Amino acid sequence: MHEADALSLEYEIVASVTSGAAALEAAARLNPDAVVLDISMPGMTGLDVAEELRKADSKAAIVFLTVHEDEEFVRAATAAGGLGYVVKSQLAIDLKRALEAALAGRPFRSRF
Repeated sequence: MHEADALSLEYEIVASVTSGAAALEAAARLNPDAVVLDISMPGMTGLDVAEELRKADSKAAIVFLTVHEDEEFVRAATAAGGLGYVVKSQLAIDLKRALEAALAGRPFRSRF
């Protein structure tokens, strides 16, 4: 399941990008309520993108979607401003819940 498929019935997907630089450009242009970032993105990591969004005073809620089931990555994602941390193996169950929580200002993370 692709992340956009998991969300498109209830949320308007305003952009889907394949690199960190494109994510920053799209966020600056579209001013989204939320951003779903992969930690492992070409060019800049999702962690780098999140830090740049915060420096730019973006109000977007950040949810990380990743294959990394490691507490070190969870801590790094939180430090970068992420409210949600979803592992791809739990995408179908957790992505919508993580986005709802992040938009409400609450943290969420997949169990692993």
